[in-house]
Amino acid sequence: MKHTKLELLRNAGMVILGCAIFSLGFDLFLAPAGFNCGGVSGIAMLIDYAIDAPWMTVGILTAIINLPLFICGYRQIGKYFFFSSLFGMACSSALFDLFALIPPPEVEPMLAALFGGTMIGVGVGTVFLAGASTGGVDIIARLLKLKFRNFPIGKIILVFDLGTAIATGIVYRQLENTLYSAVTLYLASTVLDKFIYGMDFAKVALIITDKHDEVSVAISQKLDRGVTQLYGKGYYKQQEKCVILSAVKRKQLAELKELVNTVDPNAFVILQDAHQVLGDGFKRYDRNEL
Repeated sequence: MKHTKLELLRNAGMVILGCAIFSLGFDLFLAPAGFNCGGVSGIAMLIDYAIDAPWMTVGILTAIINLPLFICGYRQIGKYFFFSSLFGMACSSALFDLFALIPPPEVEPMLAALFGGTMIGVGVGTVFLAGASTGGVDIIARLLKLKFRNFPIGKIILVFDLGTAIATGIVYRQLENTLYSAVTLYLASTVLDKFIYGMDFAKVALIITDKHDEVSVAISQKLDRGVTQLYGKGYYKQQEKCVILSAVKRKQLAELKELVNTVDPNAFVILQDAHQVLGDGFKRYDRNEL
């Protein structure tokens, strides 16, 4: 899939923004408290803490560990994802060391885990939405997502990161570091999935009305939404009923309710949440999507 210059600039901006949020969450909340964010950066944090060499930083270690993974995965992940992820890895590595210069705030351990985990999830999610990653485990998770389509990508990453959480308690010699790291990783995984999949939000309307044709025309013409008429039978009176099925975007919800009420105030309306609506008027299916 080719990208225009505007799309490339937008995606580059999203990668930088996501890496900045990710790095801030790590440097301000997680690293000072000894809580792990998982992935290659989490491994780099443990090595940095264990060796404590003056020249060694989390950013440098992240780049060193990532390079072999990029070389091994070059042929399998495609050029765009490879180069965009390489850019994401470079940004996150540089920002890790840059934001480490900022004095971290003094917060309670649970607050550090909550804020750090949330920022990690939002940051990585922003990078993923740009079609990139920060490298390391993200690349492995992205490849596994292509094979196991029904698993949310946040949960795939979580499986890898649990081992890092256990290692954190061993390196720091504190069980609470493992427990807080587990909270951080679970929260980051949940926020990541909500951030990626929760933003693809629509509503499905089921409308039962005697004026089904008028309502269908109004939805089609005024909202420019597709309409499907389903036929059923009411149980109590055993009367034939027409049920209108229509998927609408979130911003059209108030207009839909007003429209149905205007045509038939006695209509029975059921609104349900819908995620990843594919087809006419919504986005198309892409097998490479998250």
